[in-house]
Amino acid sequence: MNRLGQSQATSLGHDTEVYRARLDAFGWNAIVVDGHDVEALVKAFHQAATTKGKPTCLIAKTFKGHGFPEISDHDNWHGKPLGAKAEVVLAALEAAIVNRDVKIAPKAPETKAPVVDISNIKLDTPPSYTLGQKVATRAAYGDALVKLAKNNAHVIAMDGDTKNSTFSIKLRDEFPDRYIECFIAEQNLVGVGMGAACRDRSVVFCSTFAAFFSRAYDQIRMGAISQSNVNLVGSHVGVSIGEDGPSQMALEDIAMFRAIPTATVFYPSDAVSMERSAEIAANTKGICFIRTSRPALPVIYSNDEKFEVGKAKIVRQSDKDQVTIVASCVTLYEAITAADELAASGIHVRIIDPFTIKPLDADTIIQSAKATGGRVITVEDHYPEGGIGDAVCGAVAEERDIVVKKLAVHGVPRSGKCAELLKMFNIDSTAICRAVKEILKQ
Repeated sequence: MNRLGQSQATSLGHDTEVYRARLDAFGWNAIVVDGHDVEALVKAFHQAATTKGKPTCLIAKTFKGHGFPEISDHDNWHGKPLGAKAEVVLAALEAAIVNRDVKIAPKAPETKAPVVDISNIKLDTPPSYTLGQKVATRAAYGDALVKLAKNNAHVIAMDGDTKNSTFSIKLRDEFPDRYIECFIAEQNLVGVGMGAACRDRSVVFCSTFAAFFSRAYDQIRMGAISQSNVNLVGSHVGVSIGEDGPSQMALEDIAMFRAIPTATVFYPSDAVSMERSAEIAANTKGICFIRTSRPALPVIYSNDEKFEVGKAKIVRQSDKDQVTIVASCVTLYEAITAADELAASGIHVRIIDPFTIKPLDADTIIQSAKATGGRVITVEDHYPEGGIGDAVCGAVAEERDIVVKKLAVHGVPRSGKCAELLKMFNIDSTAICRAVKEILKQ
């Protein structure tokens, strides 16, 4: 507690008793100590170690720039070089060294933690769905968590009080000692997750509604800078969540995570690809984001289908294809419905499920685009900025004669039924059919 902020003094300054009273009110053992007095600090740490039944907080009163003449406890020195005061400051520091012959160094840390292995983590059993079975990817996430946890004791999960919606509750029920409830404090959720994942001691999955990860964006970007390995799973994405309304609809989450330098962004379209997303993420370095959806959708992949980061799936194709459609999850099924309707009128389309939006399988998309006359349509339950459409546009930017038409959610949505909202924002099968016919006229 050094009184000063960056541009002015803090509101409480050095009022230690207010800090103490606040902590006391929350049940802490609060100790006020002179932060520049080593002996006082040692005594305070001893008191903390011997206090049982409650946590201790040391309120260390300090002065910014302590020991620096004409700088200590002065405004307007935040983040600045010493400049002309360098010699005076160095002289003061040297004068404060009582005995130059004594070399003070801490003892080397002792490693007491047992060696753990968090490599090559697999599902305990493979996916076991039937084609056409309707399963929400958020529910399949819960199944995948349990399977991973059964196969490796270092897989843990935490949630922001949405466990009955994200289905992380399945892990809590199976392994209660490997679940951490972080409640509605998403910055805390991500921070705790990254702390648990550091030093490669655990494989961590943090889940909440995808929209709420925006609250923790600072923690996420700093985690990437720190080379953290953590898996973030966001459910309830897009207008397809329906009646919950726009405050709960993640419509910018893909853009948010695509901007993270170490991120891998998964967007599984069915239960099988969801389970494999979790398995792959558990073995992938960096920040992993898995986007899960609320609606129960048919399983389209066989249980033994192989998935890889950066490898898309061509869901439908023929030699007669005239347009390539790139879509994921909810809009992928709308694209399949549209393809059936278009085929009845003699128009054939190729459909690509990208699986990972970052990295994107540019080769498959470019090859398909060239095979379909350079015509590409992207359809996503996301805002147009930074989503699948922008990722595809970036992939084909240096290719000649490829046109990309983007279907996405334009404007702030409203509460309503899933089908109604998909239609309202022109990302349903009818809108896709219309877009295909329009791009064929260009």
